[in-house]
Amino acid sequence: MKPMTMSQKILALHSGKDYVNSGDNIWVDVDFLMTHDVFGPDVIRIFQSEFGQNSKIWDRNKFVLIPDHYIFTTEPLANKNIDFLTSFANEHNLPHYYPPHTDRYSGVCHITLAQEGFNIPGGLLLGTDSHTCTSGAFGMFATGIGTTDGAFVLGTGKLWLKVPESIRIVFNGKMPPYLTAKDLILHLIGDIGVDGATYKCLEFEGEAIQNMTMEDRMTLCNMAIEAGAKNGIIAADQTTFDFMKDRAKGEMQMVQSDINASYCLVKEYDASQLEPVVAKPHSPDNRALVSEVAGVRLDRAYIGSCTGGRIEDFLAAAKIVKGKKVSIDTYLVPATEAINKLLHHTTYKGQLLIDIFKDSGCKIGPPSCAACLGGPLDTFGRAQGHQVIISATNRNFPGRMGSPKASVYLASPYTVMSSAITGKITDPRSFL
Repeated sequence: MKPMTMSQKILALHSGKDYVNSGDNIWVDVDFLMTHDVFGPDVIRIFQSEFGQNSKIWDRNKFVLIPDHYIFTTEPLANKNIDFLTSFANEHNLPHYYPPHTDRYSGVCHITLAQEGFNIPGGLLLGTDSHTCTSGAFGMFATGIGTTDGAFVLGTGKLWLKVPESIRIVFNGKMPPYLTAKDLILHLIGDIGVDGATYKCLEFEGEAIQNMTMEDRMTLCNMAIEAGAKNGIIAADQTTFDFMKDRAKGEMQMVQSDINASYCLVKEYDASQLEPVVAKPHSPDNRALVSEVAGVRLDRAYIGSCTGGRIEDFLAAAKIVKGKKVSIDTYLVPATEAINKLLHHTTYKGQLLIDIFKDSGCKIGPPSCAACLGGPLDTFGRAQGHQVIISATNRNFPGRMGSPKASVYLASPYTVMSSAITGKITDPRSFL
């Protein structure tokens, strides 16, 4: 049999074929479909329009409904979306609905999928959000789709997909203590561009990847879409199975690329030689070394989202800010309720994280996507006017965090918090 990459193997498995080639168009059976409060209502309306008002979804145990974007707001239309989803979830008795303002509310969908066990190694997950590719960190094929495709999957459990070519990304060497996965992915995107992997798979491997936690691996795959990729993927290993063993909502399968699998491009980097980087306004591929832009004056700092709102991101921030004060408005938003609880129970050098951040003058918001996607005017941390912001989120297009006049620099939590202390872009090595 011809050699295959991980993505090819998983798509072959879900199409009932022994082999699929890059470029093939195939029907696949979906393990899980996810949507949220922004696109969920449209998915459901299209589903009801095309399949009939009284139609049943293909499998209620495989439909995951996670409101997370515009939750803590008085905006009537945002609240109306939540009411619509709640009504649909109740009508269909959905077991995987995480409604806000209840004890089931979780927070950001991509982190919730991991915490709740939907990220099954060897599985296939589709979501109506471009950052669904985050789940590829668990050795599964995960990608974002549109609302019409989402409605079709909701009714049939199937979708017509083209098998992507794969780009092999190797990060060799040991990561220095001042680098995070965010630095690695920004370095890569700066190298290949925001269209450098259009409709391709970014397959990550190497010593630096093997030594990463699941949280860091999620950051890499999360921002695969910022390079235009169809999906990002990392082979499942013991780290993956240790994370998933008590959570997995399905059978886990170890899928690896064949040694002689074909790639359209191979990129290799020595992680030990990399430096902290930022993405300058207004594109994730507008890369610069932090040392090259050090001194740029800032108005605001932000740590949160599916990219930068995990407990490891806050531990990194705490290492920088403990015993110090921030000099600009600094907003911290945990991705989920579970992470929010960890802030209140996790210590760094004998002090709770939540107290470190409060003592430093940071402002802490409730778990959600918050200002990462701008949101209504009352969104916590939303960009205002011509502000210059440094953020641990994933996009810095004009208007992404609110005001279209704002300028956003993307960076690691180390760099964000170092800069929050000084009020200007600062190399974290000066604090570490």
